[in-house]
Amino acid sequence: MGAVRVLSADWVLPVEGEPIEDGAVAIRDGRIEAIGRSSELGRGEHHAGAAIIPGFVNAHTHLEYAVYAGFGDGLSFAPWLAMHMERKSRIGREEMEAIARLGAAECLASGVTTVGDASFVGASAHACADLGLRAIVYLEVFGRDPGQALAQYREKLEYIRPALSERVRVGVSPHAPYSCTTEVYQACLSLDVPMMTHFNESADELDWLLRGEGPMKPVSHILVDPDGRTGIRRLADGGVLDQRIVAAHCVKVDGEEIELLAHSDVAVVHCPRSNALLGCGVAPLAELRAAGLRVGVGTDGVSSVPSHDYFEELRAVIAGARARTERADAMSPADALELATIGGARALGLDGETGSLVPGKQADLTVVSLSGSSYLPWEDPAAAVVYGGGPGRVDATLVGGQCRYRQQSRHEEGGFEWHELIGAASRARSRLLQREAGTDAAIAITAAQ
Repeated sequence: MGAVRVLSADWVLPVEGEPIEDGAVAIRDGRIEAIGRSSELGRGEHHAGAAIIPGFVNAHTHLEYAVYAGFGDGLSFAPWLAMHMERKSRIGREEMEAIARLGAAECLASGVTTVGDASFVGASAHACADLGLRAIVYLEVFGRDPGQALAQYREKLEYIRPALSERVRVGVSPHAPYSCTTEVYQACLSLDVPMMTHFNESADELDWLLRGEGPMKPVSHILVDPDGRTGIRRLADGGVLDQRIVAAHCVKVDGEEIELLAHSDVAVVHCPRSNALLGCGVAPLAELRAAGLRVGVGTDGVSSVPSHDYFEELRAVIAGARARTERADAMSPADALELATIGGARALGLDGETGSLVPGKQADLTVVSLSGSSYLPWEDPAAAVVYGGGPGRVDATLVGGQCRYRQQSRHEEGGFEWHELIGAASRARSRLLQREAGTDAAIAITAAQ
C-alpha cells in the first residue's frame, strides 16, 4: 500500500455528512481513507482560508465546443442550432481535440473532476484522457434509421477506444427526439451502455413535434416526422424511457411528463445558464426534485454559455429556482452544492465512486480558497464556496488522488501549459470563422422562416 497523503483546510464539506471545521482528508492509493478533524488526521498539506469539497460533477457538457462562445447569440433555438451544425462541419478531429483539451482544462480549473460529455465526434474522450478528467463520453448519433445510427456509434467508438479506461468510459447519445426516431433510441439502449439525450429543451422543438410548425420546418428533411406528441410522451409510449437515460434540460415539461420521467427513473441535468441565454426558459427544478428524480447540474457547451465556470452555474441554479418560485428559500447554497456533486454523480450512475467525501470513494476533490474575499471570517462555508468561489479561487483539483490542476504553478504536478492549449484552440476557432460571405446569415434567415 502507498503512503498516506493528508490535505487539511478551515472546512471540509463532505456533502454526505456535516461540515467539519478544521477538517482533513486522508488519501491512500487514489482513494479517500478517512475524513475528520485535522487534530485527528494531521494537518499535512494545509490550505488556510480554504474549504475542501468533493470535486464538481459537470453532468452535461460539450467540451468540443469550448471556443464557440458568442456564435449565434440572440438567435432562437432552431437557427442557433443550424448555425453551429454548419460551423462545426468546417473542422476535423485534430482541431476538435485541441478545442476539447481547452474545455477539459477549463473544467479542472473550475473545480470539476467529472464530466458527462455529449460528444459529436469523440474528441473529448482523448482530451479527458490526456488531462486526467473523469468522464463518461456519450457518443452522439442522429437520424431515422437505427442501423445507420449504430454504424455512427461504432465508427466513433473505434476512434476513441485508445482513450478509454476506468476513468474515461463510453456511452451513447441519441441527440434528441426531434433528430432521432424511437427505433434509434431502442437500438441505442440495446448497446447496454450509459445514455444521454436532450429532452424538451425549447419551444421550437415542441412546435415541430406537436404541430409540424415553427423555425425547425425548413430542415424537416433531417428531422423526425411530427406526430402530435412531445418526445418524452412518444418515447414513453414506445417503452423506451429507462433508468440508464440521462436527460439534459427538461425545460418545457408538464406534470404528466415529470411523472413519466420519475416512473422510469430517468435522470435530469439542469443547465440554467444555457436555457436562459438561449431564451428557452427556466426548468421547473423544484417540481423535478419533488418528484424524486435524480438531478444534476451541467454547464452545457460554451456554444450556448460564456464559459465552463461551474460556480457561475451554481449561482444561476439558485437565482433561477428562487425567481421561478418567488421564494428566497427555494434553493440554498448547500442544496446547490449537493446537486453539483453527489446529485450529478447519481445522475450519471457514478455515486458509488465519486460525488462526496466518503472513505472508500475515489479521492476526487477540490480546494477552494476564500482568502481575501468578503466571505471570511466564515459563517456558512457552503454559502461562502458557492457565492464566493470561482476558477480564480480554486487552489487545486485532484482526480483519483492526483493533482490535475494547481493554481499556484502550471508547470508542477497537475500543471498544463495554458498558452499551448489556448493557442491550439484559438487556431481552431479561426477555422470555424472562415466562411463564404453571408453563409451564417443565410442559415439564420432560412431557419427562422
